Amino acid sequence: MWSNIEDVSDEQVLYLTTIGHKTGLPREIEIWFVAFSGRFYLFAETREAARWVRNIRRKPDVTARIGDVQIEAVARVLDPQTDHSLWDQVAAIAKRKYGWGDGLPVEITPRSAPRAIRA
Repeated sequence: MWSNIEDVSDEQVLYLTTIGHKTGLPREIEIWFVAFSGRFYLFAETREAARWVRNIRRKPDVTARIGDVQIEAVARVLDPQTDHSLWDQVAAIAKRKYGWGDGLPVEITPRSAPRAIRA
């Protein structure tokens, strides 16, 4: 089990669960991520058109899972003006990790310690 976000920075995908902005039901996606300064960063290729981004805009409480470990977290979409430097930093990390770092960055901040999921 990992104890901090940097422990899983080499993993390829994260499973993000949001709450559907229309249905109110949990919605899980598999997505690339980067770890930086104790947070996860995801990139929405279709920007605001991504349903998971719309879900976060409506209800920022999310769950992030890597393997059999998950955390409860809060998400926010980065602002291109106020978060310009952070945006550039995480995009550069994504470009090094995946060869791609375009899109709208979303920050995932843990609200709980990682916990193992029981099968």
